[in-house]
Amino acid sequence: MSPAPGRPRLTPGRPGLGPREEVLAAAAALFVEQGFAATSTRQIAERAGLRQASLYYHFAGKDEMLLELLEESVRPTLERAREHLEAENAALALCRFVLADVDILLRDPHNIGVLYLSPEVTGAAFASFRAHREELVAVYGALAARVGPAVDAAFAGRCCIQLVEMVIAMRREDRVPERVGERIARACLRTVGVDDDRIAAIIATAGA
Repeated sequence: MSPAPGRPRLTPGRPGLGPREEVLAAAAALFVEQGFAATSTRQIAERAGLRQASLYYHFAGKDEMLLELLEESVRPTLERAREHLEAENAALALCRFVLADVDILLRDPHNIGVLYLSPEVTGAAFASFRAHREELVAVYGALAARVGPAVDAAFAGRCCIQLVEMVIAMRREDRVPERVGERIARACLRTVGVDDDRIAAIIATAGA
């Protein structure tokens, strides 16, 4: 018989979080604190206030937890990609896309992006995440090509996403400067050849 959703807890859950979300929050915190390989499912269950057996009602194992966390870090930005790609003003669209992406990375409670380059993420279990991250690179590249047709779209796309993801390291080092989204957006626009006077107007219009 399959276990029921309401398996007994070791400790009370946090208000507003269901058991699955509790497990993900616990896994994210531990993966970032001590690394994916060093984290056991027992530790995750204890942090979530669940019995270890209850954890497997929600996830098959650590790989599935990490995949969900990684996917959640790129999904919101990808869901908004079409509106930016179809926008009339490509430079403004690129600016807004950068600002939205930076904001998502800043708001992640555990800064899960520090695990993007973990050795484990190169495995087959995380192929869908890598594919979605490449989609993000392609969106940045497509916007860059519309802003500056002479730029190498693939290269510019990678430059932009690297600039955006700098905020992950900044958070880890507790060195996030004021108006970091605006600063990164300016850097991305310069990368694709937009002059500083125009950048100022774009930033003002974007409301950064």
